[in-house]
Amino acid sequence: MKLVPIRKRQVNHKAYSKLMANIKAIGIVDPLCVCKEGDVYYILDGYVRYQILLELGVDVAPCLFIDSKDLYTHNRQVQNLSPKQEVEQLRKALKIIDEKTLAAAFGLTSLRTRLGSSFSKYLHPTVSAALEDGHLTRGVAKELTNVLPKRQIEIMDLMKEAGDWTIPFVRAQVLRTPQPLRAKKKYAAGNPWDRGASTKRNLVARFQEAEKHEEFYGMLYRQYSGDFLKVAIYIRQILNRPTLRKQLQKSHGEILKFFETVLQESEPKNAVG
Repeated sequence: MKLVPIRKRQVNHKAYSKLMANIKAIGIVDPLCVCKEGDVYYILDGYVRYQILLELGVDVAPCLFIDSKDLYTHNRQVQNLSPKQEVEQLRKALKIIDEKTLAAAFGLTSLRTRLGSSFSKYLHPTVSAALEDGHLTRGVAKELTNVLPKRQIEIMDLMKEAGDWTIPFVRAQVLRTPQPLRAKKKYAAGNPWDRGASTKRNLVARFQEAEKHEEFYGMLYRQYSGDFLKVAIYIRQILNRPTLRKQLQKSHGEILKFFETVLQESEPKNAVG
């Protein structure tokens, strides 16, 4: 049978590659939704899957048949998993699927980065356990790797006391950490204290650049304002001569109107209120 997409859509390369890796590893999970009209089967949903199957040289695809195109409603309410939910689902999947197969389904060579194991060795056992149980997000755990395990526990106690488990709160506590409790080695280059100093330097540089621009455009404004006032004086002298004004009105009405507008704009505005 002949499959024809009823609508096409653009998908970024990353999403396309991820879906292709998924199909290579475990095949098609969601069948294509099609509707038959004559000898043609129109694809209502599954265009990207269809394109991937063509690229892989697959001749047969699982399809779900819909009686009418008008009866089909595209699902626009898909909600992506949060990072925390994704980690929870991965851990459940690892109980029945080996890591190599599961990683291949995501187009990865390993799941260590997604599961947080790439930096778990820098965490206090209590923090690691909270990460594993889903009480901490990976983002919060990453921030805690900037400080020594002893300080990590202190920050966790502050989080419990405040009832705030967000990254901004943790980051604030990390920045307040005394020098002796800061981690000397980290899984990634840089640290929040260096980043803070770098951000400050960048802000100062941008502020200085803005001051230069302000001075430059202020100078241009003063120059153009002076030139405008000079032009207004010359125009006023022309329009105050009845003969010239009458000639402009007779032969150059548009110019006269422009001159009058210039004079009106040059008049000082009276303050209101």
